[in-house]
Amino acid sequence: MLIVGELINSSRKAIKPAVQEKDAKLIQDLALKQIEVGADYVDVNCGTQVFNEVETMQWLVETIQQACDAPLCIDSPSEKALAAGLAAAKGNGKQQMINSITAESERYNNIISLAQEYKPKLVALCMDDAGMPETTDDRIRVIDKLINNLTKDGIKEEQIYLDPLVKPVSTGDEAGLEVMDTLRYIRRSYPGVHTICGLSNISFGLPNRKVLNRVFLIQTMTAGMDGYILDPLDKEMMGAVYASRALLGQDEYCVNYLGAHRKGLYK
Repeated sequence: MLIVGELINSSRKAIKPAVQEKDAKLIQDLALKQIEVGADYVDVNCGTQVFNEVETMQWLVETIQQACDAPLCIDSPSEKALAAGLAAAKGNGKQQMINSITAESERYNNIISLAQEYKPKLVALCMDDAGMPETTDDRIRVIDKLINNLTKDGIKEEQIYLDPLVKPVSTGDEAGLEVMDTLRYIRRSYPGVHTICGLSNISFGLPNRKVLNRVFLIQTMTAGMDGYILDPLDKEMMGAVYASRALLGQDEYCVNYLGAHRKGLYK
């Protein structure tokens, strides 16, 4: 199971001013807190800084690395910002992550050289030139294309984290089911490939979002999801992660669950 802490994102109201004012302490404290509670990677996203994203990404990566040596998920629609983040993170000896590549021709061609050069974990979003997938079959078509192209271009299956593209269930009753059907296809067809998603997308536009997010986490873990971009400071969410792993046979002798209990996670 891979957990990416999502909180250092300039689209969040609490983070945007810290990024703009270069508040290093706030950024560093938030990175450390996410790692301390169980995040494996720290997401770094400054996409709202349209006119200086490259410089801001470099500053964020360098600032975080001054406080912690955790690997980073360099998250941007801009290949220049991705390149700046990867270059800044190169010296910490960890395998970084790129979020994301797609099967869209221009996007794929812009990102694949970075993936070949830096050999990161690679979030591969189920989208191509036809746009957002509407059905499970649409997702499967894109998945087959992505896996074929990525492996042909030298990316190992274990580097790939397929994102089945979670849509809000508020916009379509089948949104959750489509993701779980897609996960089952990936597990059957590409057992060496990982999966990941932005969990909170499922609840957008609805009340009690945290409840929906936690239930969807448990459902998708059962269907084979093994990576999430989420808020690791949400104790109930992380409690669900540890409990689900124990119940699904992914935590030998319940060691991690018991450790979380001893740390007071369930109080």
